[in-house]
Amino acid sequence: MSAGRLVAVLKGGRSLERSVSLRSGAQVQEALARLGHEVVAIDAGERLVPELIERAPEVAFIALHGRDGEDGTVQGLLDALGIPYTGSGPAACMRATDKLLAKLLMLEAGIPTPVFHALREASIKQLGAGAALERIQEEVGFPLVVKPATGGSALGVKFARSPQELPAALVGAFSYDGTVLLERYVRGRDLAVSVLGEISSAERARAMPVVEAVPRSEDFYDYESRYEIGMTTFVCPAALPAAATERAQELALETYELLGCHGVARIDLLLDEEEQLWVLEANVVPGMTETSLLPQAADAAGIGFDELVEGILASAFAREPRAGASL
Repeated sequence: MSAGRLVAVLKGGRSLERSVSLRSGAQVQEALARLGHEVVAIDAGERLVPELIERAPEVAFIALHGRDGEDGTVQGLLDALGIPYTGSGPAACMRATDKLLAKLLMLEAGIPTPVFHALREASIKQLGAGAALERIQEEVGFPLVVKPATGGSALGVKFARSPQELPAALVGAFSYDGTVLLERYVRGRDLAVSVLGEISSAERARAMPVVEAVPRSEDFYDYESRYEIGMTTFVCPAALPAAATERAQELALETYELLGCHGVARIDLLLDEEEQLWVLEANVVPGMTETSLLPQAADAAGIGFDELVEGILASAFAREPRAGASL
């Protein structure tokens, strides 16, 4: 891919992950500038589309986490404007961002994911769904994880060790989304496999080395553990048996393809005490901060940060043109 393109870096936005997005965007901007590209940094807000029309970038690098950036909104707008962009298209974004839909698709495809049930706040108020909680608790068991159906960075994820702790966990998770998942807590090792997709039509997606996140003081890998330097020890490549590494990478690629991802994605998994792997979710706009897992995995694979950014940018031009998008 030739240098010297006009690249719009989309970052910030209005999601609860804004601060992380700004950090990701800043890292990407610096790399693009070092690579010789002209960079237009856009904080995605009310003037996003007018600014894109006015600046007319050749390509957009999406560093928007959470709402708008990962749910297909920005991707649909860029399709409508005819601007190539990094990462997955609208459909894959919608499938991956909706954890309930993603997990249902995994079940249909035979990809192992922890036992779960979904609960909508509206159904509790309008259909008496609260009466099903006892049955759900029996099937899922304690301890369990309550997580919003959308969103990322572990925001809104709550942990309930007993029936007495469940109401507060539900209230906390519902404050982030009207639908929550009650998911069996799998005690084990937190793993992540980043997938780099098609840089050209001749290349296939490939799985990066496995990263293990080891929180130093928390029961599970929460928001603070992810983004506060020193809160988590990262091991890459993870010290796993060869068979577990191979299987984790296989599951990551299967999930990437199942959801229709493109360019780049990160698949989060757990390895339980019986060495069974479970897929938790897919992230279509992985973090690019100094503590993010994708850059760490790339580095372990011998891919420097600038080379990683250039490769992700190149993948924007390997996508088939899409018609039918609208503003």
